[in-house]
Amino acid sequence: MALSSISAYAEGVFKDTFSKIDAIQSPVQTALPEMVQTTVDMSEISSGFKIYTPPILSEKNIIRPIFAEDGMVVTGSDIATKVGVDVLKKGGNAIDAAVATAFSMAVTMPRAGNLGGGGFMLVYDAKTKTTRAIDYREVAPKMATSDMYLNEDGTVNEKLIRHSFLSTGVPGTVKGVELAYKLYATMDWDELLKPAIRLADEGFVVDDALATSLKLKKEHLSKSLAARDVFFKPGGRFYERGDVLKQKDLAQTLDHIAKNGSKAFYEGAIADKIVAAMKRHRGIITRDDLLDYKARIREPVSGYYKGYKIVSMPPPSSGGVHLIQMLKILSDYDIESWGFGSAKTMHVMAEAMRLAYADRSKYLGDPDFVQVPTRQLMSDLYANRLSKGISLGSATPSELIEPGKFMPSESPQTTHFTIVDKWGNVVTNTYTLNFSYGSGHMVEGTGILLNNEMDDFAARVGAQNAYGLIGGENNVIKPGKRPLSSMTPTLVFDKNDTFYLGLGSPGGSRIITTVLQTIVNVIDHKMNLAEAIMAPRMHHQWWPDELRIEKGFSPDTLDILRAKGHDIAVNSPIGAVMAVKKVDGGYTGFADTRRGSSLALGVMRASKNTINSFDPLMFEFMQEIKKDFEEGASASPTFTNQSPTLEMSPKTAP
Repeated sequence: MALSSISAYAEGVFKDTFSKIDAIQSPVQTALPEMVQTTVDMSEISSGFKIYTPPILSEKNIIRPIFAEDGMVVTGSDIATKVGVDVLKKGGNAIDAAVATAFSMAVTMPRAGNLGGGGFMLVYDAKTKTTRAIDYREVAPKMATSDMYLNEDGTVNEKLIRHSFLSTGVPGTVKGVELAYKLYATMDWDELLKPAIRLADEGFVVDDALATSLKLKKEHLSKSLAARDVFFKPGGRFYERGDVLKQKDLAQTLDHIAKNGSKAFYEGAIADKIVAAMKRHRGIITRDDLLDYKARIREPVSGYYKGYKIVSMPPPSSGGVHLIQMLKILSDYDIESWGFGSAKTMHVMAEAMRLAYADRSKYLGDPDFVQVPTRQLMSDLYANRLSKGISLGSATPSELIEPGKFMPSESPQTTHFTIVDKWGNVVTNTYTLNFSYGSGHMVEGTGILLNNEMDDFAARVGAQNAYGLIGGENNVIKPGKRPLSSMTPTLVFDKNDTFYLGLGSPGGSRIITTVLQTIVNVIDHKMNLAEAIMAPRMHHQWWPDELRIEKGFSPDTLDILRAKGHDIAVNSPIGAVMAVKKVDGGYTGFADTRRGSSLALGVMRASKNTINSFDPLMFEFMQEIKKDFEEGASASPTFTNQSPTLEMSPKTAP
């Protein structure tokens, strides 16, 4: 087929039908593994085509991530993903997009996105090749005491620590996002909050995921009159798919923050409403608690796994320390040749998890209050000693594991997003209210749901929290202290110290092992990003002494594991990874489908239109065009437009 014979067709059909420049994750892509995404410079229609085909990861792939050249946004909310991409298209960097995304998710994903919670963020600056960790975890109020949740008989009062105003730590989200903005952003603060304000004020269409979660949490939310009025129709009727949910009070709150920055939340009228609600409902957060809250910049933890540098969140997150600890234990084993899902691989991974979570119970806590032996826990020597204690023939009963025995001296309702821009800057962020919709209480007149993060402290040494994690002395409650967390935003760099992978996940206690398995799937099992994320997962956390698995592992393999002594329990879906990976020519991204509404969306070069060729006939047609072009061209087409270097300068929020 000659170019002259298809020029009119291309100009008439391609322009109208395939004009989007976005690379969008689609179920159809997974069903047609032989498809490739082809990009055509439409300005060349009349004189010939420029055909650009991104690198095919492997013709053997059964599922593929999306590809884009100039950036990627991957979140648990499709609406928030589009907000982030719009910022990138306007010339904003990854941090600009992260600010807009974080505030938008507080509107569109109220069970986890938030203003009344906290989290952790890693920011990679491509120009300086440095990574900062921003800790905006909640803190215990000044009036908090170590025994405030104990009944007279010494047992933990679960209602107080999980479902009351007393369960709320001083929120950190607004301060944390603002700190990232001041350090790295390039766009105006109020401009970045406009999408969130509009979504709250004008409303957005309810999808299945939100409608379902509200039905499941009706009792949890109905104890708060303010939350009930927002999330349910008059008479307690449910919002269904296709309905429009408006949050007028939240829109006003966001508008105050847009105009006055974090001061509006921690000092102004919003702070007054939070304190008034605390007094009215017997909470203990005071105005001084809000005024004194600070987000902190911390040094990330790092270590190496098979030549790759792993950079992750330091304490009070336990995620980074134990992620690196487990990877170092696994480095002594040839799990690449053993293969994914083999009994050997699953056994040693379970044993590494068991050992790490035992240490978590004893040693991890807020480094501003306790001495955390970070270096020792991540040391090669300690990992080697732990590895030697693993028997390949049998599981070690958890009751026989003593935390730190060989150490040398010296929430599932969370959400995550990962964003990369065209300059190579990366943001990977996990934040949460702890439970789905936090404590279930909303501050009247603000639209702000309150966290119940005080449950992440050890209410009593040796007691289990809502996720079955055992708390130690290092994590007891003290005023101003941050509770221990499992959130694990992580960056991976290749052997040339170049950004390679950014990821994180919700999932409570299962976050760390979810991130671990995704990294191992990419590095050891050579999976592409989609395969690595969609592979079935397992989890062990020392106590309870059981190996939790998702559906999808071989029954024969599970029988072998049971014979080794593992108590196996089939679990609900584990985690929901949002990740971006660097590949030749751009980035791949994938949003875990374990949770509804997630979306990966990429940005292609502005001079090109992306054709996602889902029709096999169209695919063959485009291949003919490519062949004709190559036969008639004297040289392969090249693209010389390079992205400029990003000049980062501190920004001042209102």
